[in-house]
Amino acid sequence: MERDRLKSVLESLLFACDAPLAVHRMGEVLEGVDKKEIASVLQELQAEYETSGRGFRLVEVAGGFQMRTPKENAEWVKNLFRGRPARMSRATLETVAIIAYKQPITRAEIEAIRGVDVDGVLSTLLERRLVRIVARKDVPGRPFLYGTTTEFLEMFNLKDLSNLPTLKEMEEMTLPPSQNQEPSGEE
Repeated sequence: MERDRLKSVLESLLFACDAPLAVHRMGEVLEGVDKKEIASVLQELQAEYETSGRGFRLVEVAGGFQMRTPKENAEWVKNLFRGRPARMSRATLETVAIIAYKQPITRAEIEAIRGVDVDGVLSTLLERRLVRIVARKDVPGRPFLYGTTTEFLEMFNLKDLSNLPTLKEMEEMTLPPSQNQEPSGEE
């Protein structure tokens, strides 16, 4: 398939899909097109959209590629939908963070870390499909083990779990601005 034609087809597939689309899936749809060529065209499209200042970007997220709005246009998009984004309570954020960093993890292990009951929070995370039951732990009682989902990766704009911030990065993010900057040597 000619490169310009392949670009056009890939754009159509990405536009039509409401979830991140994996390269292997694109390869299945485009029978006979090498996955390396697909990946190369996707990189080219990413660069084109970024440098041309378009109203969308091609982002690698949750194991696939998806068209997304650039951050600088977010306010107008929010105005279009006029809805409030789904908010998470502190308890929900703490719980999903524990699961993301410690997965697979049981409810009892999460409660030991948080120091409180997490049944309600876990139910909310399961309903929102941010976590899922991945297995049962091989101990008496065989409790469920929880892990994050691709919806979690999408929501937090992560390519994969290796993109989670480290403890040091988290500490730097929470420092006040004056402590977060390197000394300039000027006085």
